[in-house]
Amino acid sequence: MKINWGTGIVLAFIGFIGFILFFVIRMSTDDRANHDLVTEEYYKEELSYQKQIDASESATEMNANLKVEKTDEGLLISFPERFDPKKITGTVSLYRPSNKHLDSNFPISLSNTHLLIPDNRLVDGRWDITINWQYEGKPFLHKEKLTY
Repeated sequence: MKINWGTGIVLAFIGFIGFILFFVIRMSTDDRANHDLVTEEYYKEELSYQKQIDASESATEMNANLKVEKTDEGLLISFPERFDPKKITGTVSLYRPSNKHLDSNFPISLSNTHLLIPDNRLVDGRWDITINWQYEGKPFLHKEKLTY
């Protein structure tokens, strides 16, 4: 059977459309390709964004910068030594952009100026760390991106 150039072009279009449809169906049904929004309640969190800006500015004004570093035991968060550790409260949120099932929150309860998040809780890769903390009722915020 001889195929002329018109039939070849039609077959090429059909093949290309089939190729594209295969990938569209595969990406929409595959769980590994599930790309959600950053947070479930995006619009609700957007309304509280000014509070985050104020908390971040108050941390800068009072020179209350935190130091986050990777150690052999895990992730070490160092609070300023001039603050009483017993008066520091808040949460540490670990957000994994590639997998929402790895996201976790830790309450801050300190006996010294350091908080250690164990190594077994963290998988290698990129993490977005948000530390919301209060000292004597004044809110502070620290955000950092870390590759663990």
